[in-house]
Amino acid sequence: MRIEMPYEAEWIIDNIRSHGYEAFIVGGCVRDAVLGRIPGDWDITTSAKPEQVKEIFGKTVDTGLKHGTVTIIKNGSGYEVTTYRIDGEYLDGRHPETVEFTPDLREDLKRRDFTINAMAYSHETGIVDEFEGMEDLKRRVIRCVGCAKDRFTEDALRILRAVRFAAQLDFVIEDETYKAIAEIAPNLVHVSKERIQVELTKLLLSDHPEKIWMVDATGIAEYVTPGFTEVFERELESRNSMDPLKECWAGIAALPADKSHRWAGFLRHMTAEQAVKILRGLKLDNDTIGNVKNMITAFQAPLAVDKVEIRRLLSRVTEYQFLGAMQLKKLDGDETVPGILRLFEEIKEAGDCVSLKQLAVNGGDLLAKGLEKGKQIGDGLMYLLNLVLEKPELNKKDILLEKINQFKEK
Repeated sequence: MRIEMPYEAEWIIDNIRSHGYEAFIVGGCVRDAVLGRIPGDWDITTSAKPEQVKEIFGKTVDTGLKHGTVTIIKNGSGYEVTTYRIDGEYLDGRHPETVEFTPDLREDLKRRDFTINAMAYSHETGIVDEFEGMEDLKRRVIRCVGCAKDRFTEDALRILRAVRFAAQLDFVIEDETYKAIAEIAPNLVHVSKERIQVELTKLLLSDHPEKIWMVDATGIAEYVTPGFTEVFERELESRNSMDPLKECWAGIAALPADKSHRWAGFLRHMTAEQAVKILRGLKLDNDTIGNVKNMITAFQAPLAVDKVEIRRLLSRVTEYQFLGAMQLKKLDGDETVPGILRLFEEIKEAGDCVSLKQLAVNGGDLLAKGLEKGKQIGDGLMYLLNLVLEKPELNKKDILLEKINQFKEK
C-alpha cells in the first residue's frame, strides 16, 4: 500500500536518501496511516548519524542527541529524525544506559515496544514489517516485539501503553503480553506519576474508556497512586452487584471527551476529597482538579427540580461544572435530570442572578452605605446574593440598597 505523508516528511526523507542514506517514517504514524487514522506525529528513522543529518539540513534542533534524535523544522512544523540504534541495558527500568548506532533498520525496529509500532515505510520500499505488525493490525491485537517480559522489564511505562493502545484502538492484548503485564506491574514504581497520568488520561479520553478495568485486573492499579485501587472497589459497591469490572465504566464514553468530564466520570463514586487526593498524586493540573472536585460534589448533592435550589448550586459552581455534574447524574440514571436542565435553561433565559458579579450592587455601593471594608462588605454582598437567589426580582439596585439596611441592623 502507498501511505500519503505530509510534504515536509517526504521532503526530509528525499533529502536524506539523496545523500546516500536510508530513511523511513516509522512507528505510530505508520500504524495510524494503515488503520485510516490521522497520525499525530510523523517520526523519521535513518541510517545517517546525527552529525550527518545536521550536515544535510544545516539548521536543526538538538532535541535528543544522546539517543540519536535531531528535529528538523520545515514550514513551522517539527519532525524528529532518529538514527537507527540498539539500546543498552535499562538499569532504571525506564531508559537505556547506553545507545549504539547501527546501520541495520531491523535492529532498530526490534527494540520497539509492540509489533504494530515496529513498522517503517518509504515510497521506495513500501511497508517494512519484520515482526508481523500488519497481521496483528488485522487481528486487532496488541503484542510485544519479541519477549513481552523483556520489553516491559526494559521500560515499565510500556505496561500502561499496552492498555492505553487497547482502549484507543479497541484491540485486545495478546495472552503472553497480558500475562507479562501482570507479572511486571510492580516495576511501575520506576515510572514518574506524570507519565502514568498521561497514559491514564489518554485511556480515559479514548473511545473505549471502559477498558480502564484492565488497570485493576492486571494489578497495575496498586502502583498508580495511593487510593487508586479503592476506585475499583467503590465502583463495584455502588452497583450493589457482582457485575464484572469491564462493564462498570461503559457509560463514560458518552461523556464529553475532555479531561475533567472523563476523570470525574471515573471517580464519581469517590468522595470529592478522595478524588482530589488521587488527582494531585497523579500531578493533574489545578484546573482539572478543581473541575472534577466541583462536578463530583454537585453530582453527589441531592438536588430537587426547583429553581431556587438550582440557582443556589449555580452560585457555587461554574456553568461548565454544573452541566458536568448533570452528565454524571444522567450516567447513573437520575430521572430528575431532564427537569433540572429545563429549569436551568429558563434561569439562563431570564438572566437570573446566580453570582456576585451579577448583583445589581457592588462593594463600593455598600461602602457608601456605611459598611466597613473587608469582612462586613463581603458578608453584606453574600446576604444580598442569598436574597436574590431565592427571589430574582429583588436584583435591582434601589431594592438591594434598602435591603442592606436590614443587614446592618442585625
